[in-house]
Amino acid sequence: MRTLPWIWSPAYEMDIGVHVYPTGKYRQIRDRLLAEGTLRQADFHAPEPASRPVLELVHDAAWIDRILVLAAGLTPAQERLLELPFSPKLRDAFVLCCGGTLEAGRLARQHGISIHLGGGFHHAFRGHGEGFCLLNDVAVAAGGLLAEGAVSRVAVVDLDVHHGNGTASIFQSVPEVFTFSMHQEWNYPAVKPAGDLDIPLPDGTGDTAYLELLEAHLPTVIAHDPQLIIYLAGVDPFERDQLGGLSLTSAGLRRRDRRVLEVAGRAGIPVAIVLAGGYARREDDTVELHCNTVREAADALQ
Repeated sequence: MRTLPWIWSPAYEMDIGVHVYPTGKYRQIRDRLLAEGTLRQADFHAPEPASRPVLELVHDAAWIDRILVLAAGLTPAQERLLELPFSPKLRDAFVLCCGGTLEAGRLARQHGISIHLGGGFHHAFRGHGEGFCLLNDVAVAAGGLLAEGAVSRVAVVDLDVHHGNGTASIFQSVPEVFTFSMHQEWNYPAVKPAGDLDIPLPDGTGDTAYLELLEAHLPTVIAHDPQLIIYLAGVDPFERDQLGGLSLTSAGLRRRDRRVLEVAGRAGIPVAIVLAGGYARREDDTVELHCNTVREAADALQ
């Protein structure tokens, strides 16, 4: 029986003050899944920080200088755009998270599916961060795997409630990376650079309409013939999310995850899953919704 390789770091949890982004969710997800046996400690992989050359595959050198040279820090305007208080701990967590998603891609290629209990920071652009995203781990992983020759084509399936504007922008002129985003149309970000396949959804979209659209458009992703899918399994399409305006139920989100994994599995395409967004009014709901994604991944491997 195959078991699910997973990645996590305690560095992902930090004090960012009173904030809608629950950094403690990663530890809680890990603890819950280990306690119930969905994850095994034997399958754990600790992430390594992404190297500067790998970061510079998708980020401008000036932005990396700004982040990595502690004396520089962020300007007040850059920190406002990021919407997080910049600190060395925050910087280190993002560099580590980029390495974690890169490793998740490698593990998915070996095992069929992998899960990174972190990642999905799709609002970071080449030259700046925004929307809680200092660095774009999804882009770093795709760019890194292409550069090392592990794959020649990657697809990004982004089902977070928010459009993956940074990822779309970074890969607009990169035919080897196919970006697919299904997101709430009238939500952050205001400007949405075109990806390869963007499906904007009206406010209040529920399970049935959402899943029908997903079913209709996944074949286009498969037609790109990717050798890896990086799947952003954001749970902020949930009906009680603070930053989302869609109406998916917990059951609907599970069916969404199952369908992505089924379609990829039938096509023989490995899937690296990152958690992306989740901001339910009750933090325990966010944790449980993310746990459901991991349960679906574990089931798919068996």
